[in-house]
Amino acid sequence: MRLSARFITALALLAVSGTSWAGTQQYEPLAASVRAALHAAVADRASPEPKFASTEEKVTWLAEMSRRLEKRIPDKQARLDLLKTVYYEAQRAGLDPQLVLGLIQVESGFKKYAVSSAGARGYMQVMPFWVKLIGNGDHNLFHLRTNLRFGCTILRHYLDIEKGNLYRALGRYNGSLGAPDYPNLVRGAWERQWNWGQRSFSAPR
Repeated sequence: MRLSARFITALALLAVSGTSWAGTQQYEPLAASVRAALHAAVADRASPEPKFASTEEKVTWLAEMSRRLEKRIPDKQARLDLLKTVYYEAQRAGLDPQLVLGLIQVESGFKKYAVSSAGARGYMQVMPFWVKLIGNGDHNLFHLRTNLRFGCTILRHYLDIEKGNLYRALGRYNGSLGAPDYPNLVRGAWERQWNWGQRSFSAPR
């Protein structure tokens, strides 16, 4: 697929300067089962250890992703906490953990306390209206697990709405449905920075 000059420039800025591409999620009603599951499951505590196929795979994945993330998050324990939580929450939502890392890179540049001009918060730039819709008043979108639980569940919801079309689901997540820049930036970050066994998706022609 030919990449536009605008996309190439944006991807270069994203990789070099850490520029984020946060958007504005739009209100979308959740299925009752998803809403109930999220409301019951989000808790302000450390996430359980993620499940890997083997101990060797776990050690290898964490070591490699930690190495790639080191410049953005110098503190080793903070990196490992983020990576374990990303893997757990992505797995729980049926998402590729490397996709979620790519989305975080584009949305917040791995800044825990990032706030967009529209008010989206945290690593995955979750809009506060989601707390009222599926959470409770105690949910803090700057809390690591809470932010990732909400973000992964919202992306899973959009994937379900779009019948598995990741290109359109990412557009919904960013509030830019139909525009190619954001889905392509996430794809680029996913494949170039966080690939673990090459995976990709195709935009509709």
